[in-house]
Amino acid sequence: MMKKFLIIPFLLILLLTCGYKKPYKYTIAAEKDAFFHNNVGINYLKDRIYYAAIQEFKIAISLSPSTQASAIFYNNLGETYNFIGYPDLAKDCFENSIKLYGLNLQYHLNLVNCYIRLNLAQAKINEFKASENVYDKIKLGLLYIETGEVRKGVNTLDEICMQEPDLIITSALKQYLKKVIKEKL
Repeated sequence: MMKKFLIIPFLLILLLTCGYKKPYKYTIAAEKDAFFHNNVGINYLKDRIYYAAIQEFKIAISLSPSTQASAIFYNNLGETYNFIGYPDLAKDCFENSIKLYGLNLQYHLNLVNCYIRLNLAQAKINEFKASENVYDKIKLGLLYIETGEVRKGVNTLDEICMQEPDLIITSALKQYLKKVIKEKL
């Protein structure tokens, strides 16, 4: 009988001190991994390793293809292509970033600069003149400014600011207009 009483505390002590630990379970979090690959791509850019940066941005996009964060990944990929001299590939990236999140002025500026580098500025101006889409009007105003027709561009963007005061991109447009007026007019 005494042995039974000794065995139970011994077993409890043994169980508590045996060091059993649940095995580590790795869970795949695609969005978290996408941000990781984007950050690795940025680090490659800092080190001027462009091919690796491009691959990392592509991995980030493939892990999170249709989220708002993907707009950042597309923009980073486009800026890299643009920097190394492939504006035709960059144009597609910037267009995708605008489709995913069209309220970032930098994406529009990057796309407009691609149009200029590809000698598509005049064709796009004619295309955007006929459009009623506010984002096309933003690109039209930016194209005017970047191609030297500063007054037309300022008027177009100012008109957008007055018509769409509640749009998130409006405050960025106002800041851009202040900078343009100070520098170019």
